[in-house]
Amino acid sequence: MTTPVGHQQTQVDPATEAVGVEDKPWQTVVWNDPVNLMSYVTYVFQKLFGYSRDKATELMLDVHHKGKAIVSSGSKEKVEGDVAKLHAAGLWATMQHP
Repeated sequence: MTTPVGHQQTQVDPATEAVGVEDKPWQTVVWNDPVNLMSYVTYVFQKLFGYSRDKATELMLDVHHKGKAIVSSGSKEKVEGDVAKLHAAGLWATMQHP
């Protein structure tokens, strides 16, 4: 006679699993466009986010060469505000939650 194989059951605490998702910050993505000058994009990054000229240039070059760059992150509300500011400045920006 064989003994039945026991099935292990693991319980997932929904509160704990939700915390993992909530801990990841939202991200502001700026996309390359054929309209804005590189110098203007650098300027916008400096003025809106307080980046140094070197950091703003690095992000602008990512946008130019890679097609996009993540320029800020944080709560959903903060990132929504950042996207709105970038749109007001004439840049193409979206938000994502990785």
